[in-house]
Amino acid sequence: MDFGHRSGNEPDNGGPLDNGNPHVREVVSQTRTLPMGTSARIAIRATGRILFIDAADVIAVEAKGNHVLLLRTSSSHMLRESISTMEEKLNMHGFVRIHRSVLVNAAMVEEMRPLSTGAYVVRVRGGRDLTASRTYKKNLQFLAQLWIGTEGFVAE
Repeated sequence: MDFGHRSGNEPDNGGPLDNGNPHVREVVSQTRTLPMGTSARIAIRATGRILFIDAADVIAVEAKGNHVLLLRTSSSHMLRESISTMEEKLNMHGFVRIHRSVLVNAAMVEEMRPLSTGAYVVRVRGGRDLTASRTYKKNLQFLAQLWIGTEGFVAE
């Protein structure tokens, strides 16, 4: 059984963490962490400069054709990106898909109201109402870390 030990004749295939396993080496090389106390930042190209926006400051992301609109409390920014790509990049930062064209920052949600159609109205910080469609209804459970007194509220 080989435990990743190399003799002096074998080529060095990687660092001490990968034990020569190319898959582990690939994962280790792709893994990057942010320094403690910092949130993810989004880089946006805007008129000859690049702006860095904290993901925590984004209220929602809305699809607009082949662009997305990043909504913030003080401003908004249009990016040439798909909503699916934004979902992949932002889901680990607390963003939840509530509609085929909307991602919402779970930390910015203040209220939810069910509609007779089975959809929900999601109110975010700043008073803006967004619609959560029936298709993404199950994702609403990710908006709160703890649900109290809501038995059957967002039932399947």
